[in-house]
Amino acid sequence: MTDDRYDYGLAEAERIGAAIGAALRPGDVVLLSGDLGAGKTTLARAMLKARGLAGEAPSPTFAIVQPYAPPEVDLAIAHVDLYRIEDEQELIELGLDDYLYDGALLIEWPERLGAQGWPDALSIRISGSGDARALTAAVPTSWGSRWPLR
Repeated sequence: MTDDRYDYGLAEAERIGAAIGAALRPGDVVLLSGDLGAGKTTLARAMLKARGLAGEAPSPTFAIVQPYAPPEVDLAIAHVDLYRIEDEQELIELGLDDYLYDGALLIEWPERLGAQGWPDALSIRISGSGDARALTAAVPTSWGSRWPLR
């Protein structure tokens, strides 16, 4: 696993998310961490748009899991927001593993996964605010040469 850091402005967030989204494969898990308002949903929306989603993706804060499937997108993706999860037992009911058979997971607030995380996930942490953001990515070997931000 390698760690990469990128400083960027809000205008570049969509480009970065699109590049990561275009590289997604079935079985991938992308963990998006950062404070409230850091830009996790912005990156997830750009990833979904890169896979063909027309229009704005709603935030999954209240639904917790917002699934997208072909023909709406070219790869089945579940956009997950764990902010409201208080107990790891609640995760079992979400059935997140099921999405990985033929799709990918974008998970906001992965800290709520507890010990139940995914060791081979692409882990992205967003820090900063306004137009001065930093993205730190822990890139697993499974992403190999397809990691688009080198």
